[in-house]
Amino acid sequence: MQVTFVLVVASKRLNEKLLIMNKVIGLFCLLACVSCKTSVDDNPSMPIWGADISWVSEMEAAGKRFYAPDGMQKDPFLLMKELGAKAIRLRVWVNPAGGWNGTADLIAKARRAHQLGLKLLINFHYSDSWADPGKQNPPAQWLSFDALQQSTAVRSHTREVLLALQAENIRPEWVQVGNETNDGMLWPLGKASVSMSTYASFFRAGYEAVKSVDSNILVMVHLSNGYDRALYEWNLNGLKQAGAKWDVVGMSLYPSVTNWKSLTDQCISTLQWVVSQYQTPVMITEVGMPADQPDTCYSFLSYFKSQLNSIPNFMALGIFYWEPQSYARWNGYGLGAFDDSGKPTRALNAFREP
Repeated sequence: MQVTFVLVVASKRLNEKLLIMNKVIGLFCLLACVSCKTSVDDNPSMPIWGADISWVSEMEAAGKRFYAPDGMQKDPFLLMKELGAKAIRLRVWVNPAGGWNGTADLIAKARRAHQLGLKLLINFHYSDSWADPGKQNPPAQWLSFDALQQSTAVRSHTREVLLALQAENIRPEWVQVGNETNDGMLWPLGKASVSMSTYASFFRAGYEAVKSVDSNILVMVHLSNGYDRALYEWNLNGLKQAGAKWDVVGMSLYPSVTNWKSLTDQCISTLQWVVSQYQTPVMITEVGMPADQPDTCYSFLSYFKSQLNSIPNFMALGIFYWEPQSYARWNGYGLGAFDDSGKPTRALNAFREP
């Protein structure tokens, strides 16, 4: 009886030790997996690169095709991933002619990116067409609205689009409230140089709409000319003083083949100022250079990527190339990163190399 009892106790203790050992081994495996995933996919010290390929569905409908460097035809989203992209940026317009960049077109493209595991940046223009530093035209349906009604429309449109994505189980990582809003948005009411407070109220409406759908989505204010620190000081300080807030500051930079290094250095200085002043992350949401200058573009992108390491505390999130898949001067645009045969140029190699 005593021998049996001793054997039972010993067996019980052995099982307990084995259970503890299994838990320890499991913990080490888990930590190893987390460490591996962090180093490969989510290492904060390695800014991601992405691409705005919003034209892609329109290009495909026009018969354009896209090819890997070896000449094999590829789905453009898969091709971007194979070229090293971790994220896709997509613009959305309210009621665009032809439907391109409308909500349905956005969702179709977002679904393709999502299925490949690519992160998403959604870029709200709050217009029926292009919004940029030279024009911020309200949608036709909003033209008769006063400031309060336009603010309500911003909120409703933002929510509707994000809820439509949510219904597809798609969650953007980042959302831009406005595109290159150097002098505000929804002119003339939201022109910042005329009424910073109205501009800020429109931005707040977009920010709050995003957070009401998903509080984890990061909201971005996006300006152009990243080399122009004075612009960022005026715009961001004005927004802040008027009660607006944001999670990320986005910048555009389109240098020439002769001034790219000086403009990049100035842009890095602006990034450093934003991080120091506001303690918010920063991102280069648009870059581009003439497609027929791939070697210079490669040097520009490589240098830019290396200089992002000077931004403290891993606050530089990444770089997005604007419409790299655009080729043969699609829609008159010549700053893509594909050659006229539809294949990527050497420029994009900068994003894959250490």
